[in-house]
Amino acid sequence: METPGRTAATPDALDFTVENVEKALHQLYYDPNIENKNLAQKWLMQAQVSPQAWQFCWALLSPDKVPEIQYFGASALHTKISRYWSDIPTDQYESLKTQLFSQIACFSSGSKMVLTRLCVALASLALNTMPEAWPGAVAEMVRVFQEEGGGVDGRARCLALLELLTVLPEEFQTSRLPQYRKGQVRGALGQEWGSVCPLLQQLLRRTDSPGAVKARVLRCLSSWVLLDVPLSESEGLVHDCFSALPDPELFDTAVEAIVNAISQPDSQRYVNTLLKLVPQVLALQEQLREAVQNGDMETCHGICRIAVTLGENHSRTLLEQVDHWQSFLALVNMIMFCTGIPGHYPVNETTSSLTLTFWYTLQDEIMSFESDKQAVYLQVYRPVYFQLVDVLLHKAQFPSDQEYASWSSDEKEQFRIYRVDISDTLMYVYEMLGAELLSNLYDKLGRLLTNAEQPTSWQHTEALLYGFQSIAETIDVNYSDVIPGLIGLIPRININNVQLADTVMFTIGALAEWLADHPVMLSSVLPLVLQALGNPDLSVSSVSTLKKICRECKYDLPPYATNIVAVSQEVLIKQIHKTSQCMWLMQALGFLLSALPVEDILRNLHSLITPYIQQLEKLADETPNPSNKLAIIHILGLLSNLFTTLDISKQDDDSVDGTAPPVTTTPPPPGPNPVVVVLQQVFALIQTVLSKWLNDSQVVEAVCAIFEKSVKTLLHDFAPMVSQLSEMLGQMYSTIPQASALDLTRQMVHIFASETDHFPPIKALFELVTSVTLSIFQQGPRDHPDIVDSFMQLQAQVWIYLCFCLPPPLGILSLKFPEAPTVKSTCLFFTELLPNCSDVPPLARVVQEDGKLLVQAVLEGIGGGASRSLMDQFAEVLFCMNKHCFSLLAVWLKEALQPPGFPSSRVTAEQKGNFSHQILRERVNRRRVKDIVKEFTLLCRGLHGTEYAAEY
Repeated sequence: METPGRTAATPDALDFTVENVEKALHQLYYDPNIENKNLAQKWLMQAQVSPQAWQFCWALLSPDKVPEIQYFGASALHTKISRYWSDIPTDQYESLKTQLFSQIACFSSGSKMVLTRLCVALASLALNTMPEAWPGAVAEMVRVFQEEGGGVDGRARCLALLELLTVLPEEFQTSRLPQYRKGQVRGALGQEWGSVCPLLQQLLRRTDSPGAVKARVLRCLSSWVLLDVPLSESEGLVHDCFSALPDPELFDTAVEAIVNAISQPDSQRYVNTLLKLVPQVLALQEQLREAVQNGDMETCHGICRIAVTLGENHSRTLLEQVDHWQSFLALVNMIMFCTGIPGHYPVNETTSSLTLTFWYTLQDEIMSFESDKQAVYLQVYRPVYFQLVDVLLHKAQFPSDQEYASWSSDEKEQFRIYRVDISDTLMYVYEMLGAELLSNLYDKLGRLLTNAEQPTSWQHTEALLYGFQSIAETIDVNYSDVIPGLIGLIPRININNVQLADTVMFTIGALAEWLADHPVMLSSVLPLVLQALGNPDLSVSSVSTLKKICRECKYDLPPYATNIVAVSQEVLIKQIHKTSQCMWLMQALGFLLSALPVEDILRNLHSLITPYIQQLEKLADETPNPSNKLAIIHILGLLSNLFTTLDISKQDDDSVDGTAPPVTTTPPPPGPNPVVVVLQQVFALIQTVLSKWLNDSQVVEAVCAIFEKSVKTLLHDFAPMVSQLSEMLGQMYSTIPQASALDLTRQMVHIFASETDHFPPIKALFELVTSVTLSIFQQGPRDHPDIVDSFMQLQAQVWIYLCFCLPPPLGILSLKFPEAPTVKSTCLFFTELLPNCSDVPPLARVVQEDGKLLVQAVLEGIGGGASRSLMDQFAEVLFCMNKHCFSLLAVWLKEALQPPGFPSSRVTAEQKGNFSHQILRERVNRRRVKDIVKEFTLLCRGLHGTEYAAEY
């Protein structure tokens, strides 16, 4: 066959010869040097899309070549047909089709991977030519392969035909046909089902059909039903799939075909067909029970998938068939059996997790009926859901300690996630069962804990508590009359196991809001929490529970405050907990102290942080080394987290969230905030630490974090510190500029910009950091992308208050950074700036003088200078310019795009003009501008229409 389409006069065109392709393939597969492999792969990708591919692909399919070479030839054919269809002249369609049929016949007894690629190539040709140029494509495929000839045996031809028919719908799903063509081709394929269905039925029902043929038939059916073949038209084949399930060799493919057929969105229209499927699914129960007894997880999994797919996709349709309510209830009970399948997930069974979504779906459908119908359904299904709760709590139980110890860490993690899924399901089921569910759980727990005769397994107790916790964590249980009883039962639990102790802690934490309304019960549970605080195995649960109690119940905790602080101090000094839990503990203490009188806060703060201050003084004197650096960062982190939640101002407005302080609470005294008092006391020490560690960005970040979190929490109460902090930041930044100092400056600007008394030192700081940063720009800012990023964010915020901004040329330089965050911050700066250019004369002058440079920088990025992930940000800048300085943009675009080869040698003057015209036309539709920019950047990069472009 001659080369279809145009020939390219590229200088390296002659390189793409059969010999060179074979050499490159040998290099790709056998060269040990990874660099050579990569070069070969790159060259082969170019070869595959070159015009020469039409010559070498047929030569590479020669019978004397090895399969790897033949495979590349077949892949090149598919690439040319699927991606460059427009290059193929219409008069060559027929010869291309004939050659492909011939090659598929040759390879039907050859390499399977090459055969599949050739089938995919012919499928792509069919999709591009049907229905006009190749009407009845599938009927012709069937006819061609059923004819005798070519010396190929019938079984091989049959398998080749089935492979071709299987890949055809798959290729349609992944093809890049235009939308209007997709609709046409889908319709044509739908009509071709009439040629496929009888063939599949005949092959599946013949007793002499080999297993391999039947398995391929089932795969083919799976592929076709994804085209929304009406369930009524595939009904006979779906019944045949059920008949194939007892055959172990066909089981998996039969399951896949059934699941695909009944999960098609359109299938719910075929009620009669669905009703016929229910007894067929129910008939699988015996096979399911046998599989459970034999420990055959794969069969359990497959049958469960079928039952769940039918129930999940069609629960409403089947619920509405009131004459068949018993058969649907039988299906629901079959799914219940799958939920409660014996064994521990994921070690002895993997099936039960498949069913959880079904229970959500069924409940949603029942609750969506109008009230009279809903009442009837609830009568039938509430008992089912109570049974489900029992089943789920049984499945949530831990195995014996010995068995659990033998599990791998991966199995333990999967079990943890599975329990979270059960927890979510229980929380959802509560919406249907309501308070009765809590009573039910409470009665079971009460019987368990008060039955002295029968020894209780900790697993059973833990699972019931887990059920309580799951519901109480997200649902308001304040009105429930069983919670007081539950709180009363908790101290009676014999906590002799880590998992049980964890769940007790999390349950108390989940009831923290209830405890805030019933503070008298705090004395029952708080000792348990404080005791658990000393156990490193209960670190996460005990600390998070204490934090919740301190946050929710802080106004009821003053009587316990001394004890809580003492126990917390002890565990912190003993270093029982990991860093993150230490930070949570400090947050808990911040909440606790917030509710105390100021003098008590100061006293507790003094006792709490004095050991750390002494340690910090000692560390500040030492020569910097890695271990004392970690200790310094840890101490600074503890102070940051304490100050994050220590907020006495909330005492006035907490009534809003329902945790009102007692009426006797007096407003905070007019003196400085306790946090400010402490910060002023340690300020000199922090400066000493900084002087030693100014070169270390992590220590500087930790110092800045203390002030940043304090500023965020205290807001205007931070005012007494503004002056000295501004001075310290200025000295820090002047000595060694770091991004964290800029972020803290931005935070202070945000809060104090409108306060004339406190803004002057911040303004002076801003001018200083600007001056320092400008000198960095002049020296070459590429080494400091994080500083440029933070500085551009600061600029975007500050200029609004100061009507002062960075000279745009320096911002333009930032647009050319390779780091995406820096470019994003710079684009944000310009999109904040440009809308104001008509209102602020100095800004208007700057934009007029430097706007063309900005347009050039944006075009350079779009032309290939920046990552494709940044195109939306560049589009935002162009959109802003178009909206706020339209006439200038029109001139700048014309001038910037004038030089040949800019912004890319791959775009023509016509394409550049078209881009400019499209951009200038869109002054309202931001989304459209983004699309235009994305289209143009693909042209500039030579990626337009490629697979790589589509995947991005």
